[in-house]
Amino acid sequence: MSDSPLRRWFPAKLMLWRVRHELGVLATIFLLAGGAWAFIELAENVMQGDTRAFDKLILLALRNPADLSDPIGPKWVEEVGRDFTALGGMAVLMLLTFSVIGYLLLDRKRRTALLVAFSVGSGMVMSLVLKMEFDRPRPELVPHESYVYTTSFPSGHSMMSAVTYLTLAALLCRVQKRLRIKLYLLALATFLTIGVGISRVYMGVHWPTDVLAGWTAGAFWTLICWQFGLWLQRRGRIEPEGASPREEEEEQTR
Repeated sequence: MSDSPLRRWFPAKLMLWRVRHELGVLATIFLLAGGAWAFIELAENVMQGDTRAFDKLILLALRNPADLSDPIGPKWVEEVGRDFTALGGMAVLMLLTFSVIGYLLLDRKRRTALLVAFSVGSGMVMSLVLKMEFDRPRPELVPHESYVYTTSFPSGHSMMSAVTYLTLAALLCRVQKRLRIKLYLLALATFLTIGVGISRVYMGVHWPTDVLAGWTAGAFWTLICWQFGLWLQRRGRIEPEGASPREEEEEQTR
């Protein structure tokens, strides 16, 4: 009895879970520390003017040398740039966030909805605080193709897109069981975040390093929110992965 396969299997399974958990914790700590270091290092270089040559090179490469008011590419490319920029605007991001919150409430995932509201809302506040703290002027090398009313560093569109799209994707992944759905959500969020950031440089309203800083800060905040959601889920304070409460009730009545 003492040497049964079940008794040998359980300690091995428990040890494997502990190893995977510890590796996950170490990886998270490494990513958080790396993200914080990358943002601080980038911010220091920007404030000291060390990145100006790089910023000018990329910004001017996206303009017609004979007419700096003309972005490279045909007119439809300019329209695509404006469309992607709109995806990072406050109105679109707030509409998307409230839509997801509404869906989660209808699906009886009230605690996940509250976590989404807190994560996105606090991320947007952090974006505004950072912009006021660094107070970097907007690029003056080329005419702006979009109206701007805040300072430049970090890019608010880039950071808020990362905060919103990546945070929503990461938190929604926590209530999904299927791997392909999780990968789809994360890939779509990453594509939208990158597209918005590139469009800001293409429109001439941000330096490239503004966008890099926005992506870094947004991804950093996403990782924190994702780990917080995972911590709550493991303690039963947020809805678990898989079917919604309504679907579970329907399944039990069949």
